Amino acid sequence: MSLSKPDVQNIGSLFVYSDEMSRFDFGPDHPFKAERAHKTYELCMRYGLMDHPWMKILKPEPIETALLTLFHEPEYIYSLEEASKGNISIETLKRGLGTEDNPILPGIYEWSLLAAGGTYEALGHLMNGDVLVAFNPLGGFHHGMPGHAEGFCYVNDISIALMGAIERLPEQRIVYLDIDAHHGNGVQEAFYKDSRVLVISVHETGKTLYPWSGYKTEIGEGEGIGFTVNFPLEPGSDDEVFNFALDEAVFPLIKAFSPHMIVALVGADTLISDPLTHLKLTNNSYQRALREMTTLCPRILALGGGGYDLYRTARCWTLAWSVLNNLEPTDEFAGLVGGMMFGPEQEVGSLYDYPYLTQGETKDKAMAEAKRTAAYIRKEVFPFHGL
Repeated sequence: MSLSKPDVQNIGSLFVYSDEMSRFDFGPDHPFKAERAHKTYELCMRYGLMDHPWMKILKPEPIETALLTLFHEPEYIYSLEEASKGNISIETLKRGLGTEDNPILPGIYEWSLLAAGGTYEALGHLMNGDVLVAFNPLGGFHHGMPGHAEGFCYVNDISIALMGAIERLPEQRIVYLDIDAHHGNGVQEAFYKDSRVLVISVHETGKTLYPWSGYKTEIGEGEGIGFTVNFPLEPGSDDEVFNFALDEAVFPLIKAFSPHMIVALVGADTLISDPLTHLKLTNNSYQRALREMTTLCPRILALGGGGYDLYRTARCWTLAWSVLNNLEPTDEFAGLVGGMMFGPEQEVGSLYDYPYLTQGETKDKAMAEAKRTAAYIRKEVFPFHGL
């Protein structure tokens, strides 16, 4: 007798959120806007996606400080805590604190503990079987390194949570799938020599975007060879190129790995309007990626990550929450509120982007490079997974 697929509406889902976190201000000129989480929450309420009996709001609590050293160096954590209090030293700057990307902000240490606590607790609920899916829109700080901050990331909540998970249940197979426009270099650092987590990142090529890494030849070392997979995309890559990468490399690897759980960074900075990146995706391929994830492995922790077009990111994450909960968004206020705030599509009560495809030489180059990358992964990585 075959087992039926688990149903989120029978088991439950968690949305990690607090008004306190969404009000934290990185400054008027900083691209990271914590209010994205509040806008997402508002849209989920508007579209009837937050008022179902199987759903719970999880207000994050600070992670235990002892857990930070699952990934971070104690000296770095001390520097971050001191900087957050206003105690600045040469060591502070050496640790990547006080840069344009990672300014020294009063309370940033405490805020980072909340972000990491939300991710860690949500993953714990998934592992316990309390819920089937969870979403932390203010999680996903994949650039944080063991000894320094970078890329808007002070504490790497992902690496900490994954380290904790594999220590607690080492027999669990976990996939980390990163579809943010930026390469997940901090998580790669954590597991590059480790086969316990399959780390996959689909991102804009490091030739044109920070953190200037994540090339297809980066496939792990030692015991970790074949368990790090990078699929860089050329500037101008659209939904067709992105879907090709998923179909030809990403989804076959996940299926072969047969994970118990997927931790997914679902950054919205791959979208066509993002001011910091050069990809041309719409939320149509984004939704498809999430739907396929739920088919390959229904137990999913989604994390927000990047997304610097504030309102389009909120729309994207609203759709992510709807897909994870197997719901169709319905605008309960169509014709009464909206307008252009969340994009022109809102005029007709829709969260969905219009289709867009890149044309000409840009598209040809993007697809040709994607084909070369897929061929490389099939040759160099697939054999490690019996493919």
